[in-house]
Amino acid sequence: MAVTSNFEPLIQKNDVLQITVTSLNPEDAVIYNASNTVVPTGGGGASSGNTAALGGFLVDPQGYIQYPVLGAIKAAGLTKKALTDYIHDQLEQRKLLVDPVVSVRFLNYRVTLLGEVTRPTVVNVTNDKISILEALGMAGDITVYGRKENVLLIRDQDGQRIIKRLNLNDKNILASPYYYLQSNDVVYVEPNKAKQISGEKSRVVLPIVFSGLSLIVIILDRLVLR
Repeated sequence: MAVTSNFEPLIQKNDVLQITVTSLNPEDAVIYNASNTVVPTGGGGASSGNTAALGGFLVDPQGYIQYPVLGAIKAAGLTKKALTDYIHDQLEQRKLLVDPVVSVRFLNYRVTLLGEVTRPTVVNVTNDKISILEALGMAGDITVYGRKENVLLIRDQDGQRIIKRLNLNDKNILASPYYYLQSNDVVYVEPNKAKQISGEKSRVVLPIVFSGLSLIVIILDRLVLR
């Protein structure tokens, strides 16, 4: 089964994009690199004390970025290549720059792994794309208690919340439109019956154990008082 290879993540509302422009005259290109949002580079978890940051352009709730000179550009729903081509063409057609070179990348492309994985985590994606298998590998893979045949994918797209259940044991997963993850996707691995039964036994046994320990403490206390 062939892997879906032509996947390109779509730009979404609240994404932060780094847009870099160069040209034959560097001084003329400076204004087009003036970002309006700062994104910390310390990752998606608790603060690590790293104050380094990168500048970018925030995609607003209406799906637009406010770009120098060109004004409002509808970015949501476009691929990076489509936005790159649009900005390049506008700069060239309006004769704003000579031979402009435009580069666009995500600054807050991240996915969240929860449930029966070795290390529940938020993965910051530095490449153009990441598959669900790669993301799970970065979380230490699914534990022995995880249900590989019923992995939950939660995705917000075009104002709608999409919930899909994926069978990672099925070879057709490689051709699934959900094989590659979008920014802000959440992957939840459900526990299998063995884990659920184990948890239920713990809830039954632990109170009995604690009660027994309490009784032993009372008995020893009375013996000491004698």
